Amino acid sequence: MALTPEELSRYSRHLRLQEVGQAGQERLRAGSVLVIGMGGLGSPAALYLAAAGVGRIGLADFDKVEAHNLQRQIIHTEAGVGGPKLDSAMERLRALNSGVELVPHPEGVTVDNTRELFGQYDVILDGTDNFPTRYLNNDAAFLAGKPLVYGSIFQFEGQVSVFDPASGGPCYRCLFPRMPAPGEVPNCDEAGVFGALCGTVGSTQALEALKLIMGIGEPLRGRLLVLDTLTQRQTTIRVKPDPACPLCGAQPGITTLDAANYEFTCETEPDMSESEIEIDVHAAKAVLEANNGAVLLDVREPYEADICQVTGSRLIPLKELPQRFSDLPKDKPLLVYCHHGMRSLRATEFLRRQGYEQAQSVIGGIHSWAEEIEPSMQRY
Repeated sequence: MALTPEELSRYSRHLRLQEVGQAGQERLRAGSVLVIGMGGLGSPAALYLAAAGVGRIGLADFDKVEAHNLQRQIIHTEAGVGGPKLDSAMERLRALNSGVELVPHPEGVTVDNTRELFGQYDVILDGTDNFPTRYLNNDAAFLAGKPLVYGSIFQFEGQVSVFDPASGGPCYRCLFPRMPAPGEVPNCDEAGVFGALCGTVGSTQALEALKLIMGIGEPLRGRLLVLDTLTQRQTTIRVKPDPACPLCGAQPGITTLDAANYEFTCETEPDMSESEIEIDVHAAKAVLEANNGAVLLDVREPYEADICQVTGSRLIPLKELPQRFSDLPKDKPLLVYCHHGMRSLRATEFLRRQGYEQAQSVIGGIHSWAEEIEPSMQRY
């Protein structure tokens, strides 16, 4: 269908571009994108996709808006804090462009729904921030024959690429064959992230999705764009398909979606079962109350401890633990916590290997402690 007079007016700045024109805008209106995650990357990406007039935009997220999200997740507002991110995003996008069809997916993406879900969209845009979901999105996009627009952020650095083996390009596994172990690569909660970087990376992802739908320009297939915002340097790295890739290689070992492929595994000693090495906040509180000599070890950074700290805990940052662990008692319960439980798990594994058999990682870290034990505690 031809563009309406209202559409001709609304998208006039697109229409003046020779590479876009009416035909390109009509392709956008007929196109569809699934945005996974309404966080730092999904926020700007969804806003620009809606503003550009993409006809159908799927939004997948099951999380809630928290105050610390607002530093970078610009689709949300203070009024949305405490509510579902999906509701906040839908309200903002409807206000921006009522002519776009928005499809909510409140269950997020799962092993059970990705194949069918991805098949409903032309382009998949990954705005997630954890490795299991990234690998799941990559594998499901490949099996569904859909291009995946990838983006990631770390402190001041961002990455963007298009993984599209169906068009001869590599997949995410060609670039990163192995999923990192828990805590091996810090996430935004632990390492921090420069808010405006999210806008740069998310907007670039939206740009790539628009190019794919319209069939213009040169998408980032087979190229990884690396952005360093502290120096404002951009580097483009060539990425070739890996013939030995377990997903898109000559002899693939991954031909279906198996939940076991998207779960973190912990490299622990044989006698360290998950139930032994981890403890929830309520059980940890009980251990501390029942044992006067129990040690509560905080492995976060000093600036984090300045924000909030469990009373009576001892601070030894994770990076200093190998040099200072000998000061800790081996004959007492040793409960280790961080922000969300990733660094503390690494610290606990290290301590167990040094003979601290009573060391345990507090699940959920000080975030869970604040939620369930001390609601009045300052959070970050």
